Amino acid sequence: MKYLTFSILLFLGATVLISSCKEDDEPCIETIWYEDADDDGLGNPNVSRVSCDQPDGFVADNTDPNDTGIASTPLSAFDEFNPDAVTVSFDGNEITIESNGVPNHTSPYWEETHPLYIERVVAVAQTPGRINDTRSYSLTVSNTPELAANGTVTGLGPIGIAVSGVPIFNDTEGPNNPLEEMIAETLDYAGAHNGPSGYHYHIESFDVPENTLLSHNDEKLVGIMSDGFLIYGRKEADGSYPTDLDESGGHFGTTLHSNGEEIYHYHIINEYYFGNVVVLFGGEIQGTPNDIF
Repeated sequence: MKYLTFSILLFLGATVLISSCKEDDEPCIETIWYEDADDDGLGNPNVSRVSCDQPDGFVADNTDPNDTGIASTPLSAFDEFNPDAVTVSFDGNEITIESNGVPNHTSPYWEETHPLYIERVVAVAQTPGRINDTRSYSLTVSNTPELAANGTVTGLGPIGIAVSGVPIFNDTEGPNNPLEEMIAETLDYAGAHNGPSGYHYHIESFDVPENTLLSHNDEKLVGIMSDGFLIYGRKEADGSYPTDLDESGGHFGTTLHSNGEEIYHYHIINEYYFGNVVVLFGGEIQGTPNDIF
């Protein structure tokens, strides 16, 4: 009986040992895991780790082109730009917007023989010069623009490029010379006039029948600023006015082009500068400005 008991115990021990050995000896199947820093289920193809088990913060997928957690500029926004004036090119993480500055809308600043010439609708006077295609503007920005620690005061000259291809200027008309009513009287219904730098916008376009393309008190895309952030009209995509804008008209939120993703972008601030004039951009650039030349 003792012999039988010993034999059974020996058999059970051997079974456990064999079982244990089989579990310990199972081959490790190493897998390449990719970092998922923004926790969207897609991995960064440039940051990987080889392991039998899935490490925290890593996934098997490697198709995330932007795993920084920083929202990228929605490329569909560039479909809104005037193709006759603007060329957009992509090189890695950089976007270059080039324009000849020639708008696709009517204006009294065209030569009188031009098909888009109209007589004055809003302006009561005109600055010298006419719209022409002898100028060019180029802006290169990051596809993932970031807010800077401090804002940058805008200077004279282009601070952005509108969807029409026309450069955006700030709320001054010379050194320490803010827009005044006399200057505003030279702006056409598009909010632009001619100057040493060519035809350019200062203010939001007016609500007149002639305006069929440009944003007026709505949610349309206005253009892109020199820091790479897009600027929209006074309203949100749902038709409401934003209530959480910073001093430059910027905030995080969804847009007509962001596919439900919240991105930082600017709005025309819903405030009258004077009379019925609404400035396109009168604050500081909140990202890192790039030269427009």
